[in-house]
Amino acid sequence: MDDLHFFHVVASNETLTAAARELGWSLPAVSKRLKALEQRLDVRLVHRGTRRLVLTSEGELYASHLEAILDRLRELEDLITHGSGELRGSIVVQSTLGLGRAHIAPLLGEFTARHPQVGIQLRTSALPLRPHRHEFDLAVHVGLPPDSTLRMRRLAKNRRVPCAAPSYVEQRGMPERIEDLAEHDCIVLRENEGDFDLWRFGDARHPRQVRVRGRLSSNDGDVVTDWALQGRGVIMRSEWQVRSHLDSGALVRVLPGVPTPPADIYALLSDDVHVPRRVSELIKYLAAHLPRRIGP
Repeated sequence: MDDLHFFHVVASNETLTAAARELGWSLPAVSKRLKALEQRLDVRLVHRGTRRLVLTSEGELYASHLEAILDRLRELEDLITHGSGELRGSIVVQSTLGLGRAHIAPLLGEFTARHPQVGIQLRTSALPLRPHRHEFDLAVHVGLPPDSTLRMRRLAKNRRVPCAAPSYVEQRGMPERIEDLAEHDCIVLRENEGDFDLWRFGDARHPRQVRVRGRLSSNDGDVVTDWALQGRGVIMRSEWQVRSHLDSGALVRVLPGVPTPPADIYALLSDDVHVPRRVSELIKYLAAHLPRRIGP
């Protein structure tokens, strides 16, 4: 294995132990190879003495550029070996939990059925994106990303809406103003980073917000929705996740006359890497088929 492939594996893992496991090597062998690479380049690529693998600034630079080199090399080899232009290679996709399970996973399955030489690894997580770690080729994210350096393409329109079960409204009453939510039991979704309990309303020109409180919170959107269906409180959820419950009457819209800002669904890519054709084709496929799955 050449140095480019070796360090790509190292930079893509949380620890040297995980990298050794992926490579099928012993940990001492990985450490020795990494030390030899650093000596050849005359720079330190990885900080020692940390529990997690942390790249130096030189390591970050090396990792970001070698990923583009490896992708272009694979595409060149595919073009030479398979002149048909068939899509080949692997793609790592990261998505939020609920959306990943309900819609992204089925679409990825369809895509691999159409392109049998493409392999896809789907990682679902409620944790915030870490693009500097180069952990994914493509991330599917609800709402604008916190990192402005990422390239993005909108896959589908979406917005978050407040809602509650009829039994909760019957017991506690229907909020009439945004400020009324502060006196209600609100169920908070602790997903990604930011102010979990700060609910936003209005639009870009007239933004409004309220800090809510309640006894229940979770990082799992399905759990939060189930609590609302049981009449435990008010939730703020994406339209795609609660539309069927609103249509059936299991949930009712709270403050229906008050607009909420968009929370569109985006495909995110690192801005400093070459985008392989298999990834760009996957983005086109998601943009073409995700709206029909989540639309009314």
